[in-house]
Amino acid sequence: MTRDDLLLRRAVDADAAEAAEVWLRSYTAALPGVVRAHDDDEVREWFQYIVVPERETWVAVAGSAVVGVLVLDDGWVDQLYLEPEWRGRGLGDRFVELAKERRPEGLELWTFEVNGPAQRFYERHGFAEAERTDGRSNEEREPDIRYVWRP
Repeated sequence: MTRDDLLLRRAVDADAAEAAEVWLRSYTAALPGVVRAHDDDEVREWFQYIVVPERETWVAVAGSAVVGVLVLDDGWVDQLYLEPEWRGRGLGDRFVELAKERRPEGLELWTFEVNGPAQRFYERHGFAEAERTDGRSNEEREPDIRYVWRP
């Protein structure tokens, strides 16, 4: 299946469970050294009761499976997670294009300092580093970087 075989669409309540599983697998693969602040069941509940119903949540669907999730919250890319086997196949690019279309005035996001691949990805898409913190303000207590994109 290729990038062109993917459907990007707004998430519905029935997508919450699959979107949470994508998030869990992606986080584990991309951030193996970062201790999550919430266990698996708490993440699943967060997707079911907060993320999908209350935020602008998009999913990428390949066949009948959710393989990626993008969450926009006002001018923020709140979440962007892909099934590990879908990394490097253009799906993240499509999600960033969609986010920029939905928020043409600009976007911000946070990524952990240890996540070099994410930093390179966002910089390639025109995001610029705006701030670094020691992690005191995030639940994981992990140093992070705020990125900003302005058209």
